Amino acid sequence: MATLIDPDFRTRLRALNEKYAASVPVLMQAIAQASGRCDSEGARLEPLTELHRALHAVAGSAATFGFAALGQECRRIEQLVRAMLNTPAQAVAEWPALRAQVTALLDWAERDAGATHFTA
Repeated sequence: MATLIDPDFRTRLRALNEKYAASVPVLMQAIAQASGRCDSEGARLEPLTELHRALHAVAGSAATFGFAALGQECRRIEQLVRAMLNTPAQAVAEWPALRAQVTALLDWAERDAGATHFTA
């Protein structure tokens, strides 16, 4: 059996995973704030871009630290936001349906962001 070059690798990886887990509420707060800006300012370019960035940050990092379902759901919603950014004329009409999906994501993440499946 192969021996790890760094015997503390798993310990450090576990510590990084725990640090990421502790940051999930802050990441979800960023998504909630950006979504709130879309509500209050309308689904305009700037607040949608902020929401896209917040979702992208989680989508890109969550799976690395053991939050695959969270990352997948953020990626899915991020892609919907990107589509809205590409068709700004339709964004206002499409925002309520997307808002419901963001709300479901935030509610689920508050209950169990570490779950292996997203359940709205």
